[in-house]
Amino acid sequence: MTEKLDFKKADKPYYTGKVGRWDRIVIPKLQFLTITGQGDPGGAVYARALGALYPLAYGIKFAQKAQGADFVVPPQQSLWWADDPGSFVRAERDKWQWRAMIRMPDGVTADDLDAARAAAAVKLAKKGVDIAALAEVGLLTLEEGDCLQTLHVGPYSDEAPVLADLHDRVMPEAGLTFNGKHHEIYLGDPRRVAPEKLRTILRQPVRPA
Repeated sequence: MTEKLDFKKADKPYYTGKVGRWDRIVIPKLQFLTITGQGDPGGAVYARALGALYPLAYGIKFAQKAQGADFVVPPQQSLWWADDPGSFVRAERDKWQWRAMIRMPDGVTADDLDAARAAAAVKLAKKGVDIAALAEVGLLTLEEGDCLQTLHVGPYSDEAPVLADLHDRVMPEAGLTFNGKHHEIYLGDPRRVAPEKLRTILRQPVRPA
């Protein structure tokens, strides 16, 4: 029996961190299912995006399992940015841009995604679910390279001081500057976990200033 691939175990450093400490880590090329959008992460547009990502991720998982290459669907992640970065500090959520992502094994191809998309469209249409967002999901290879990473425990709304410390103290003291979009990995399900117990990996790609 082929062992099921679990990214959180195989690549443990990518999914761990220490509260109050930013660690230096190098992230290689990884492949993701992705969908982009703009607006409040608690709003309908973001929910619609996740409603497309998960059926495709599980569709690919079950197809891979049938081929003897099963994997655990990993935590959902997102990249975040804005034309004015200050909009995050001011909580102007309508201006936030994002790319919601779920990591996929390297061997997953565009043909695999298309097959999962066709199957998901049939299933969701029968349930009366809007399937338009399925067409917006693509495969992306991302290489973040040199990064700083920490673990945040608590509500997402409490991340601002942690990020402000990174931007205003940690990075300048280390002689580093931005080299990519703010990245979050959601280790807890907000539907099942109390806000104060939510665990989120915060990651920032960097380069020498």
